Amino acid sequence: MNNIFNIKTPAEKQAESIRSDYGLENLGLTNLRKAYWNLPPEALYEEIIFRGEGRISHQGPIIVETGKHTARAANDKLVVREASTEGDIWWSEYNRPFDTENFDELFRRLQGYLQGRDVFVQDCYAGADEEYRMPVRIVTEYAWHSLFAHNMFIQPQTSEAYRRHAPEFTVVAVPNFKAFPQIDQTSSSTFIALNFAQKLVIIGNTGYGGEIKKSIFTVLNYLLPLEGVMTMHCSANVGEQGDVALFFGLSGTGKTTLSADPTRGLVGDDEHGWSDNGVFNFEGGCYAKVIELSPSAEPQIYACTHRFGTILENVVYDPVTRLIDLDDPTLTVNTRASYPLEYIDNAVAEKRAGHPKNIIFLTCDASGVMPPIARLSVEQAMYHFVSGYTSKVGGTEIGLRDEPEITFSACFGAPFMAHHPYFYADLLKRKIERYGVKCWLVNTGWVGGPYGIGKRISIRHTRAMLNAALNGELDDVAYTTDPVFGFEVPKTCPDVPDKVLDPAGSWPSKAEYTKKYHQLAARFVDNFKKFAADCPPELVEAGPKV
Repeated sequence: MNNIFNIKTPAEKQAESIRSDYGLENLGLTNLRKAYWNLPPEALYEEIIFRGEGRISHQGPIIVETGKHTARAANDKLVVREASTEGDIWWSEYNRPFDTENFDELFRRLQGYLQGRDVFVQDCYAGADEEYRMPVRIVTEYAWHSLFAHNMFIQPQTSEAYRRHAPEFTVVAVPNFKAFPQIDQTSSSTFIALNFAQKLVIIGNTGYGGEIKKSIFTVLNYLLPLEGVMTMHCSANVGEQGDVALFFGLSGTGKTTLSADPTRGLVGDDEHGWSDNGVFNFEGGCYAKVIELSPSAEPQIYACTHRFGTILENVVYDPVTRLIDLDDPTLTVNTRASYPLEYIDNAVAEKRAGHPKNIIFLTCDASGVMPPIARLSVEQAMYHFVSGYTSKVGGTEIGLRDEPEITFSACFGAPFMAHHPYFYADLLKRKIERYGVKCWLVNTGWVGGPYGIGKRISIRHTRAMLNAALNGELDDVAYTTDPVFGFEVPKTCPDVPDKVLDPAGSWPSKAEYTKKYHQLAARFVDNFKKFAADCPPELVEAGPKV
């Protein structure tokens, strides 16, 4: 906010009560009107309302709009090319090289823009395992972004910890600052620029909260694997017997929904590391997609949309009654809720658990041909991990259509992977073999035909199949080997009709099904060609036989 009249704001007197000795001047941010340090949610609510950034909805969540960007601007992500990291970075459409001089000039103008303005600071951590925890600082132009950071990252527990906090990486998010593409060599006026040498991320011209959390995830995806820690775009939960399950998947595949199981403890819903100590959450909160959220199928997440402290991004509401409408996609189909992990009743307070017993790769198959569940060999698991097949649901990235779009996203999160996909795949393989993990492919997409003809598989059946896999009930049933992909498909599963396990049987025409299945297999083979040269032969051969 450009407070040119120097109006006193609600939390101004408390702005520096919980500040770090390591000040913003170390980042070159000087001549600010006021820096608001580590405000709690209650104070941030007051600032959000005072500044007109959002509205309070029924029962207390804050509602905000992110502006023209209601999804990640994947084409505007840039990585500074510099000597210390350029040999390790996977230079690709997701890691576009950016010149150091251009970054420096862009940041200098951003520093100038912030002079005389207010900023909000959250000092926090990424990573629940203290051995691999990274201190981070989130500096934002908006108060609601500071609340987002408070929700999504792990907070210091004492005033002394705040005072001594010194960030290893800093994010500066300034939605009202724009780049000049002709001068800055950016692809548009929007930018998400990472500089590993300066340990800095700068974000401009986008208010989408997901850019902040995904920037830190990208940083961790570069640094931690170099220490032997597997970084994963996955959710994680744990059973009463301590059996951990990982759910890999892109947005819209059910990663958050399926891991929020009332019978299992939730470790986290999106980003995790796997070290020799076990699995640990990178975050302190959840960032769930809430369009058409069902109070019966997803009761815990639904309840979070009616709690104080939750941020609702781009959710439509009645300005008179303040009741929200989760079924209204007017602003975007990518409506989101950000809330602390402890809002989920069965969340694991430590945000840590042991080594996984099961890994589930979630795919939303819009072709309607993949089996609802299949057991994978280690090589097949690696093939599907590197492939990262799903159908992107409209709205999760700028430019997507409303209907699902078939895509392959390496490691089920290519936009956030800093190293080559095989680097992660090899690390994951070694951990799977070391700890004897069982791997599954679960289709949460369509059955009985492709999108527009068939229907989305019942979440009740998906949960039943997952429970059977996690409980060991699928260990001794009969399987058939898929003639195209080679994985094993169970013939029976408790609480699931046998016909559901056979996708071909639900199609009106077996010939049409077979044609569509071979078309999808050909897409797999064609996609994997770009990785084949850097992968061992046994991994390439684990793919479908066309």
